[in-house]
Amino acid sequence: MTTPAEPDPGLSAIMSERRQLINLAYRLLGSLADAEDVVQETYARWYAMPRPRQEAVESPGAWLTTVAGRICLDVLRSARARRERYVGQWIPEPVPERTEWGSTRPADIDPADRITLDESVNMAFLVVLESMTPAERVAFVLHDVFRYSFAEVAEIVGRTPAACRQLASSARRRIRDSAAPATPAPQRADVVSKFKRAWQAGDIAALISVLDPDATATGDGGGLVTASPRPVNGAETVARYFADLSPGLAGMTLLERTVNGQPGLAIRHDGATVAVLAFDVADDRIRNIWAVLNPEKLRPWTAG
Repeated sequence: MTTPAEPDPGLSAIMSERRQLINLAYRLLGSLADAEDVVQETYARWYAMPRPRQEAVESPGAWLTTVAGRICLDVLRSARARRERYVGQWIPEPVPERTEWGSTRPADIDPADRITLDESVNMAFLVVLESMTPAERVAFVLHDVFRYSFAEVAEIVGRTPAACRQLASSARRRIRDSAAPATPAPQRADVVSKFKRAWQAGDIAALISVLDPDATATGDGGGLVTASPRPVNGAETVARYFADLSPGLAGMTLLERTVNGQPGLAIRHDGATVAVLAFDVADDRIRNIWAVLNPEKLRPWTAG
């Protein structure tokens, strides 16, 4: 007769950290898939430790965060080389509103993997994070977003608290310099609605009317789906680009959806989401459009 394995009394406490770790890793990496891999590796390292060493850890949550942060830092350092090999433009992976998750993958999307949507996850914010050095990004996100002390950040980044303070300060300036004037959510949604109607009609003048003169549109097909290899710049050029695409919308459904906490669009064809558009809106005009067409980045989006 076999004796049942002794239950781990700390399992629920350890697993309760999962959502925090997913949220942290996604903001650091801009990829839900990479964030899931990081969290899996973090837990693997925890359970690879003998039980006495686990019990000696004063704060398992802090231990998990430290390990996840270090893994993310390593991933960010290697990501630059991977991005150089990426086909076309790389855009962070869009995430839907919580109510719109995963009817396409009901069995394998864990509720704990759902990202908490706030200003630190909107697409414009994530794109600016992409311009930072790995150390800047980690120091800023850990301190300014997740409120870790610089002493705790230093342990993860491997620098002094003073150096981490400087890293976060530099990152903060980048965020401040790129920030758009605050625009109420209903106003942003109205602008996106106008863009949608103008695009469906192929109306160049109407498209220009909702675009900032210096508007930029960036597409990410990842080499798997056709997308412009370079950003399209200027209101008229962007308007003509989308107007040229409007005939291809026949048979597709454009839905107004929340993309990374902001008003956006999802495009569906034959029951599948084939593109997600995120927008940066300021003063009733669209400054940036990010169109993600890479199917590997659209897996969390509902098809129902």
